[in-house]
Amino acid sequence: MQHKIIPNLWFDTEAEEAAGFYISVFGNSRIVNVTHYTEAGPRPAGAVMTVEFELDGQRFVGINGGPEFTFDEAVSFQINCDTQEEVDYFWERLSEGGQEGPCGWLKDRFGLSWQVVPAGMEDLLTDSDPARAQRAMQAMFGMGKLDIAALRSAADGVPAT
Repeated sequence: MQHKIIPNLWFDTEAEEAAGFYISVFGNSRIVNVTHYTEAGPRPAGAVMTVEFELDGQRFVGINGGPEFTFDEAVSFQINCDTQEEVDYFWERLSEGGQEGPCGWLKDRFGLSWQVVPAGMEDLLTDSDPARAQRAMQAMFGMGKLDIAALRSAADGVPAT
């Protein structure tokens, strides 16, 4: 039996707005289904209860559950990027109205944490040459948005210009 794990994201009232934003950022994305509260509610009948959506084929559910819970950095979503252009795109789009953090982390305008990571990052940080890995990690700790060329240069021992 195959099981699918579907992340559920708790919002106060912004699930539909957030889903619309996320599908505008990620290609191959769509709203799958929207459900509404009934008179049984805790929310007014007709208010959006859940929004099921896909981001590049990954299913999510946004729940308008109320203000009791908010996002924090204990849970984040990692975006693996093949190019610096992809890193720049996701960093700019997702941090707009949010908060930039260190080491490729950011919070979007809904408070959800993301890690925008270039391909090859793990290889740099786990290089068989410990000095090379240390230089790459030290460079990463000094960055917000990750810069692939600067990380590689640091790993190679080339001073930043």
